[in-house]
Amino acid sequence: MLITLPQLLYIMPGARLSAGIFLSPLNAAFARYAIDNPKRLAACLAQIGHESGELRYVRELGSDQYLSKYDTGPLAVRLGNTADADGDGQKYRGRGLIQVTGRRNYLICSQALFGDERLLLQPELLEQPQWAAESAAWFWHSNGLNELADNDQFTTITRRINGGLNGLEERLRLWTRAKAVLCVS
Repeated sequence: MLITLPQLLYIMPGARLSAGIFLSPLNAAFARYAIDNPKRLAACLAQIGHESGELRYVRELGSDQYLSKYDTGPLAVRLGNTADADGDGQKYRGRGLIQVTGRRNYLICSQALFGDERLLLQPELLEQPQWAAESAAWFWHSNGLNELADNDQFTTITRRINGGLNGLEERLRLWTRAKAVLCVS
């Protein structure tokens, strides 16, 4: 099942300037990772819509101070970044349409997408539309989110993506629009 440009714009009206750029990469990534029925598409597009600011951001926003939480301390270690204040937080900040974050996640994503470690050397690749979409669909698939979408477990999906329920109201608004345009009952 392919999503059309009018459907994408209905779900994410704020994506006017970038929807056309992301349409083909999203459809290709969705096909590759079996995000291929209305329930899966609706849930995935709602999550992508929130995480990317409706396709406006493929790189996590934040000052050096904000990103320092990824550089040192318990969160940095959990993400596979070095324990030293060496810039890993900035280098491996969230990127792509679902915001792959941390050295460990970049490595796993790189091995899945490319079969090598290139994202550790070129994390900015996840800012390109093809890899931003591909990394999001890979994350979705590798975290079992298709099955959760099939069973309408939207808050569980949100927790798996975000670690909590941050932005749940907006995610639910996007999901409602996506379900309406994709005829999900």
